Amino acid sequence: MSFEAIIGHQMIIKQIQDSINSGRFSHAHLIVGEDGIGKSIIAKEIALKLLNKKENKNYVDIIEVRGARNKNSIGVDEIREIIKEANKKPYESDKKVIIIYEAHKMTTEAQNAFLKTIEEPPSGVNLILLCETIELILETIRSRCQTYKLNRLNSKEMKMYIEKKYLGLEEADIKQLIAFCEGIPGKCKSFIEDDNFKEIRNKTINILLEVCKKDRYIIKQYENFFSKYKDQWRDILSCFISYLRDIVVYKELGNKKIVINSDKLEEIKKLSNIYSFKELNEFMDIINKVRNNLERRINQELAFDIMLLNMQEV
Repeated sequence: MSFEAIIGHQMIIKQIQDSINSGRFSHAHLIVGEDGIGKSIIAKEIALKLLNKKENKNYVDIIEVRGARNKNSIGVDEIREIIKEANKKPYESDKKVIIIYEAHKMTTEAQNAFLKTIEEPPSGVNLILLCETIELILETIRSRCQTYKLNRLNSKEMKMYIEKKYLGLEEADIKQLIAFCEGIPGKCKSFIEDDNFKEIRNKTINILLEVCKKDRYIIKQYENFFSKYKDQWRDILSCFISYLRDIVVYKELGNKKIVINSDKLEEIKKLSNIYSFKELNEFMDIINKVRNNLERRINQELAFDIMLLNMQEV
């Protein structure tokens, strides 16, 4: 892939290309956007361009740093390793690029430890921090980085992406993907290829069908589900919101053609008869509140237990 092949974010890409071509590219950058929006693709293309590489593959002078899978944060020890790597001379030329994924997971102590390196990195070293939530990045870090905020793709761009990525999809399937993914290309892969995501979709619609029974066992019943997919809590909440929107729209208009989750149409119809508009709107408020709490790193199991309790009490 090249910059020209990336769909969306054209103004930002042009700004980046112009600054690289003119030799004015800053030494530290912060790329902000939701998971699946395209941060890593743009970061890798920046690295290839800076190192004057044509082929997209692994290079010794492109260092990609990811936090440990079993940890929810990036601590001081990991940052010290990054600093040590930054101070090593490049191997192939006079440039090195370090890409840090999920930089928003850096603890406050880790960010403070990283501050001097971001402010004055060794000669030839470019730092690219990718984050989903800029509010979790210290102002002292932000002020020393060139920041790019990636927005969601529009419907036309999403259609271009889907048709390019998934050849042979029928128009109805493309329409469903565009509606469901809400401008985030990375969601397409989950929807089409990920069996875990399929289970999340099935479980969330089942919860909506069962929560109306007001039985307390439902919380215990779904504990394992929420625990199993704790790292995909955003997908869980997105599925809830997507179904609730479909239920509201179908309940109001009765038009199955505008239902996003068309494969769940029978469940949508049933739920539109079970819940009132007031109850559906309260469900949305509950789920949005859970999203805000989880963004602030509230205990997930507790958050989902409270969510189900609140939904039962509506």
